[in-house]
Amino acid sequence: MQIPSKYEASQVESKWYDYWMKHNYFHSEPDEREPYTIVIPPPNVTGVLHMGHMLNNTIQDVLIRRARLQGKNACWVPGTDHASIATEAKVVAKLKEQGIDKNDLSREEFLKHAWDWTHEYGGVILEQLKKLGCSCDWERTKFTMDDDMSEAVIKVFVDLFNKGLIYRGYRMVNWDPEAKTTLSDEEVIHEERQGNLYYLQYKIEGSEDTLTIATTRPETIFGDTAICINPNDERFLHLRGKKAIVPICNRVIPIIEDDYVDVEFGTGCLKVTPAHDENDKNLGDKHKLEVIDIFNEDASLNSFGLHFEGQDRFVARKAVVKELEATGVLVKTETHINKVGTSERTKAVIEPRLSDQWFLKMEDLAKPAIKAVLGEDSEINLFPKKFENTYRHWMENIRDWNISRQLLWGQQIPAYYYGDGKEDFVVAENKEDALKLAKDKTKNQQLTISNLTQDTDALDTWFSSWLWPISVFDGIRNPENKDIKYYYPTNDLVTGPDILFFWVARMIISGYEYKDEKPFNNVYLTGLVRDKQRRKMSKQLGNSPDALKLIEEYGAGGVRVGLLLSSAAGNDLMFDEALCQQGKGFGNKIWNAYRLVDGWKVDENIEQPESSKMAIDWYESKFQKALIEIEDHFSKYRLSDALMAIYKLIFDDFCGWYLEMIKPGYLQPIDAKTLKSTITIFEDNLKIVHPFMPFLTEDIWHYIADRTPEEALIVAKWPESKPVNEALINEFEFASEVISGIRNVRKQKNIAFKDAIGLSIINNEKNHKTFDSIISKLGNLENIDYVSDAVDGALTFRVKSNEYFIPMVGSIDVEAEIKKLTEELSYTEGFLKSVQKKLSNERFVLGAPEQVVASEKKKEADALAKIETLKASLSSLH
Repeated sequence: MQIPSKYEASQVESKWYDYWMKHNYFHSEPDEREPYTIVIPPPNVTGVLHMGHMLNNTIQDVLIRRARLQGKNACWVPGTDHASIATEAKVVAKLKEQGIDKNDLSREEFLKHAWDWTHEYGGVILEQLKKLGCSCDWERTKFTMDDDMSEAVIKVFVDLFNKGLIYRGYRMVNWDPEAKTTLSDEEVIHEERQGNLYYLQYKIEGSEDTLTIATTRPETIFGDTAICINPNDERFLHLRGKKAIVPICNRVIPIIEDDYVDVEFGTGCLKVTPAHDENDKNLGDKHKLEVIDIFNEDASLNSFGLHFEGQDRFVARKAVVKELEATGVLVKTETHINKVGTSERTKAVIEPRLSDQWFLKMEDLAKPAIKAVLGEDSEINLFPKKFENTYRHWMENIRDWNISRQLLWGQQIPAYYYGDGKEDFVVAENKEDALKLAKDKTKNQQLTISNLTQDTDALDTWFSSWLWPISVFDGIRNPENKDIKYYYPTNDLVTGPDILFFWVARMIISGYEYKDEKPFNNVYLTGLVRDKQRRKMSKQLGNSPDALKLIEEYGAGGVRVGLLLSSAAGNDLMFDEALCQQGKGFGNKIWNAYRLVDGWKVDENIEQPESSKMAIDWYESKFQKALIEIEDHFSKYRLSDALMAIYKLIFDDFCGWYLEMIKPGYLQPIDAKTLKSTITIFEDNLKIVHPFMPFLTEDIWHYIADRTPEEALIVAKWPESKPVNEALINEFEFASEVISGIRNVRKQKNIAFKDAIGLSIINNEKNHKTFDSIISKLGNLENIDYVSDAVDGALTFRVKSNEYFIPMVGSIDVEAEIKKLTEELSYTEGFLKSVQKKLSNERFVLGAPEQVVASEKKKEADALAKIETLKASLSSLH
């Protein structure tokens, strides 16, 4: 079949994806081959493809396709994450549009809406990944809320509780008042914001004295239960043992003493609000202070806020300040920069809140995971290595993980209450087991399931995804099944550094806890995709291109190449659409190269020219040398560098040189031997490009020959490494400069390529004549003569110390040539003088850096050689 004149990506891509799916190339089952496994970082179930996904999944597909070509049993497990906060927020918003309040629904009713939403919008992103060419094992697709996945999560919770690692605690937590749930420390983003510092006067009970405190949050005065001073601060000795009166609410509170107060900061007097600040809570515990929570769950003031009840905290702040000002309590206001915690998901300002929550003790669990990455005999490699410091910082300062969320969408915590007390509960995998435990615990055999109430909280989403590499192979429920034994530990994990702690570290922890083994060998951390102005891509900024439109315009191959050309491991990627155009151009270059070869007529009876034989030997060595470099880049996860090595090999060496060397003359046939070798070379080129541009390469592969499904490129064999002939490569480097020299002379002197010319060489370099046949062909030479003396009346050029002479042909205007060469000589002599003047200056030679002096000396040597050549050319014209 003849190849079309143009590559039509949209038609070709759907054709080959359907073909790959039909023949089940992506599916993997355990067998005798070496497994190569990747688990996808599960995107949010309601997510759509964005630039970060495009980069991350392109990298994974490149790795998995290469492993498949290497003969490994490649398994890439796809799936999605239920994303509790994000998905619940979307469902709540949709219900609101329909006039339904979440609070009016039972858990079962709300979950029905959530599942309806998931079935309608879930998995869109997985379909979009197919457009990118992702060769995932779709039969293995998992969702973190699948029954078997949820069962594994509950099993782990029960196990950790029984080991004494999960506990119920009344703690100060990060409260997101918009999502109305707690967040772990890692889900809080701390940003500097400009606010105000308000100086307020509190009266001292039973006297006319006052004290002044400074606060950024005047609305919290309703929760004040003490004023604290430093016992060593002489300014406030007179306040010892006295009481202060809180403005507006007129509550009388003690004045306590503690070293915690910084004498230098603010006024030296600190208001203590134990319900709304972590440090205040610690002080409160120490001094047995009352705890007054002044906020509702949406961060509006409750009845403790008196006449401000129901107002949002920020609205209340303005109103409280106004009243404090009116009553003379506000002494002054200063601008103040402070760090504010915001929710990663909803962007709401976080409120510290005291709450009963479930926690997982992390200190001992983290130890094997620290050793695995940072120990002397580390088993897990992070690429790039710089992220080890981030990992160390997080893991060595680890805090207990708050694993409960006040949400409905997620795995419901398997704790069952049978009494009124906080401790009247049991933890079990199901209600039946819980009932048995409750009967044993209470010694009451009359209890029934109706006496049990399950905890209403759901588990943090990360508590399901931390099991991902194990649970996707059913390794929690069936630890000895054939899949987990074959595919675990997985090979490579490709993800972003922003979830290095959230997900990567926790997977490592669970891997050692539940498999006593690492979950993966290598973690490749991609950078963030930014625009050309280095801004992070986001919907708000409107600087994030539509991923699917890019694929439509440039083809999946063009976009994949474009993304990887701009992406170095771990560094942020400055995305420029022009790179996708370059990727598309690269595909067109390969397409047109095959069209050229496909268009040649073959003659079985003609001999293989020497030039073609040499070209094949040279390109095979060049290919093998590039293959070593490509393998090295892959081993270090430098995929952009691997792609660039392939790009240069095909663009420059194959298209730029090799095809020119073997191309038959105009309307002439090519010999069969050369064509056969060229097809083999082309197939090897396609194999190394295939992981990056799977559709285009598969298409050309089938134009080359009729192939059975067993012979498809996707399951072909990665090229074998063979010895490299370095001498041949070096000799051609020199020969290519000679060819360029001949072409320059032709161009400058307007000597048409169809006119054959002679070439004489003074071979001072003692070069081999290996590539003379190629120099002759590409320079259209009628003869090559090796001479010992300069040739009169010839045009000359040099390559290193070799001199080349081209006899003048046709009617060259000698006078014009002499004028041009004289001007060039005069300019070069002037340039030489300026360089020599610099080099004769002792201060310059002794003071300038070594490489600067060396550069000037090279300029001098080059100018001297050029002057010699120009003089020789002039003397031959006189």
